[in-house]
Amino acid sequence: MKALMISKDSLLHAEIAAQGSARMPVLQLVASRNGLRDAVERQLPEPPELVILDASDTDAEEGELVERLSKQYLSASFMLLTRDPQQDLLIRAMRAGMREVMQLPLEHRAFHDAMDRIEIAAGISPVREGKVLAFISCKGGSGATFLSTNFGYALAALADKKVLLIDLHGQFGDATLYVSDQKPAMTLSDICAQISRMDGAFLDSCLVHVASNFGVLAAADDPHQTVAMKPEHMDDILRVARQHYDFVVLDVGRQIDAISLRALDQADTIYPVLQLALPDIRDGRRLLDIFRSLGYPNERTRLIVNRYEKGGKLRLMDLEQALGADVVHTVPNDYLSATDSVNQGIPVLQLSRSSAVARSLAELVDLVAARRVLESKGLFDRIFGRNEGG
Repeated sequence: MKALMISKDSLLHAEIAAQGSARMPVLQLVASRNGLRDAVERQLPEPPELVILDASDTDAEEGELVERLSKQYLSASFMLLTRDPQQDLLIRAMRAGMREVMQLPLEHRAFHDAMDRIEIAAGISPVREGKVLAFISCKGGSGATFLSTNFGYALAALADKKVLLIDLHGQFGDATLYVSDQKPAMTLSDICAQISRMDGAFLDSCLVHVASNFGVLAAADDPHQTVAMKPEHMDDILRVARQHYDFVVLDVGRQIDAISLRALDQADTIYPVLQLALPDIRDGRRLLDIFRSLGYPNERTRLIVNRYEKGGKLRLMDLEQALGADVVHTVPNDYLSATDSVNQGIPVLQLSRSSAVARSLAELVDLVAARRVLESKGLFDRIFGRNEGG
């Protein structure tokens, strides 16, 4: 969307430009004017799609210029920014068709909400509206990090989706080690410290790229930097991530803090990961109670049982009855394949292509992406190769 910015405030202009570049499609400031009179007298040869007017320094007698400007750009949408709302100006702005009026200093979330409404009204739809999927451990050692990282890779490889994984484990996160031997150049805390730069290109530059369509944002590795991380930063990061990725996978860990809670609030689906054992069931019930107290609907929470073996004393039915939730998927206890993958830092789909855990991950991709990637053994073989080492 191409916009005309009317403001004497160069810092506000830079702020709007930065927020606009983080959108998809991008909001591009193609021209600027110092005030209403300047904008009216110097009409653009090509009409903008959006006019952003900073009315903070607008005099009452300039109100009629608002109506003149709206007639010059009949097809444009208008956004009014002001520090001290003037009743006469607001009335004229409403008459001129301005429906988005925002108070300064600019609140980024409100700005993007307003832009969403403007784009919908203009018939502009975003390129992507990615889904956020959160994997969270019910108990330490349940294997949530292994599943989230390898599932992210499988989703990219099998369903041909663009996938981002965000490690939310704090300074003890090691998600990158499960799928790569690369050292992260930037971490989540680094992004939060430079949140004003947030856009698709900046986010991409901060990732460990495991594949062309799968990247990992590493967890903060310095406890001193975590103080710069604020819950509202997750809003900015996930907003940009949704616009540039088909799926955003969150490796939440077990500890719920202000950062991870904000991320969970925005998750489309939450996958608690547990094993079929009494301690896991006990902790799983506590976790689901927390989700219910937060008002999360039951259909957003889908249980995954890891290292599942049939024939044990505890059955899936027992777990479902104890937790009051259904198990959506089970991952078999394929210890050797999983251990080899973790120790080498190579996705299990690359290392053990015909293993039980690899096939289980492909089935989970089927479930999530609503796309059959295991319609036949032949298709599986064509994707991965027939031989274990091929």
